[in-house]
Order: sequence, then structure tokens, then C-alpha cells
Amino acid sequence: MHRTVSKNRKLNDWIGRIAAFLFAGMSYDRLIKNHFLHHKHPGEEKDPDFNTSSQNFFVWWLSFLYRYTTITQIIVMAVAFNLLKIWFEEISIWMFWVVPAFLGTFQLFYFGTYLPHRKPHTDEMLPHNARTLKKNHLIAMLTCYFFGYHHEHHESPQTPWWKLYQLK
Repeated sequence: MHRTVSKNRKLNDWIGRIAAFLFAGMSYDRLIKNHFLHHKHPGEEKDPDFNTSSQNFFVWWLSFLYRYTTITQIIVMAVAFNLLKIWFEEISIWMFWVVPAFLGTFQLFYFGTYLPHRKPHTDEMLPHNARTLKKNHLIAMLTCYFFGYHHEHHESPQTPWWKLYQLK
């Protein structure tokens, strides 16, 4: 979403569209719009990734899913699921696509949104209301592809995720 794959903006956007669609039929345009709002208003009322009404993990996660899920996405996933059943056993689709996609969303939310942006917001989190998770480099990679370096991500969004640790 920060167009770091290529210097060609259109190529970046198309790679993003394809990746978002293949992950779970997601709308890249909706993702990028919300992500830039998140960067403009991190941890505030207008932040689509933040829940100002509750810091309860599950309430926040459900509101996060609600803001990003579309009817079109649900239809695309239902059609894909039923088409895949032509060639694969249903249990295989659940184990190799549905469950991993669900867990990936959970992982991204927990390590990439909830932990870095949850309250209490401290002075060291300013101006982005974002913290860097206090873990070692290997843990940062395994938990959420270095998005535990979240303050660094907000400081330098053009830095690719795999280089965020160099900013710490």
C-alpha cells in the first residue's frame, strides 16, 4: 500500500490488487483508503483501524473486520469456495485456505494493529500513537512480518516492511 515493490506506481497498485484479491477477495481500493486514513489519524476517532469505544480485544477485532469486509468479498469467497470444491475435498479447502486466511487476519490484527496501537498511549508513542513491540528480531519476523516495528512504520511508511528493523 506504500508502493515499495516497484518504482512504477501502477505496477505496485496492481500487485496490491492481485495480492488482496487472492488473499480473501479483498478490495485493494478499500484497503488503501482505510490504511491512509489510519496513517493520517492513528489511534484517534477517524482511524478505521482503531476502536475508540472499547479496548476489549474481541470487540475491537470485530469492529476492524466489519470496517474491512464487504458484501462483494463475501460473495467472491463463497464462489471461490464452491468452485474449489469441484477439484478438492472440502476439508482441504478449510485447512489450506479458510483457516489460514482467518488466522492470518487474526495475526495481522493482533500484532500489527492491536498491540502497537492499544491504550494507554504514552509520550514515546507520539505523534503516531504507535509503539514498537519489545521483542527480538526473529520474533518480530515470525509474529507479523516486522510490523511489530510499528512506530518505525509510521515514521517511514515508504520503508519496506523487511527493512523496518534498520530504523529502530
